[in-house]
Amino acid sequence: IYDGTFEGLISAIFDYYALKLKDVKICQPNNETLDLFANKITCVYEVQKFERVRKRLIEILGKSGFNALFKATLSEKKGIENTILEVVKYTFTSEKNILKDFGHFAVLELNQILKNISRERHRMTAFVRFKLGKDGIYYATVAPDFDVLPLLATHFKNRFADQKWLIFDTQRQYGIFYDLHQVQTVEFSQITEQPTTQSMPSFLHSIDWHEAEKEFQVLWKNYFIATNIKSRKNSKLHLQHVPKRYWKYLTEKEPN
Repeated sequence: IYDGTFEGLISAIFDYYALKLKDVKICQPNNETLDLFANKITCVYEVQKFERVRKRLIEILGKSGFNALFKATLSEKKGIENTILEVVKYTFTSEKNILKDFGHFAVLELNQILKNISRERHRMTAFVRFKLGKDGIYYATVAPDFDVLPLLATHFKNRFADQKWLIFDTQRQYGIFYDLHQVQTVEFSQITEQPTTQSMPSFLHSIDWHEAEKEFQVLWKNYFIATNIKSRKNSKLHLQHVPKRYWKYLTEKEPN
């Protein structure tokens, strides 16, 4: 049993080798379903454990390969810990970069998960819409299928380096905030004095939007209406490029 963090998972994998275990199942406390005759071992994150495994994996898989293991945990897929364990075991047994060896079941599953995460990250960079508040901060909400906020920070920091912005994940109840210097992970209680039991959408509804924001929203909607050619409407193609589940982020899709 580990604490649910990537660092904790790597520490648990260290314990797997240190304790010379054979048949194991790694899981978080809220997901543990022990077999009748199973023994439970609680693994605690330790810097030394994490660093030893990290260093060895980077030697074999490279930094990008090690980062791929971290990205896979963002899928929040049940049992992803054990897929990563199998990949690590195969890596240490082969002592070479095996991340393109799709003949191995765990490597293939890892690759499929990474593709899904990459696709979701790409769509978030395309469909996130900010709204300017009177406080000078640009706000946006998302509810992605995977926990991709950590993968969005660098993109939006580079693209909007001269603006303060907050992207909040309403499904996981945390966000990333850029203060013109660095991107920080924030929880709802850290960005407002309102009770933590309130949801982020309620908070956003209570924000006083900048007058220019309201005007730009009207302008943007009118632009789409004016450029729309009814005779060339292709709903099927439109849905392929802009899936309906992302419409909730788009100003042009909001009712007038």
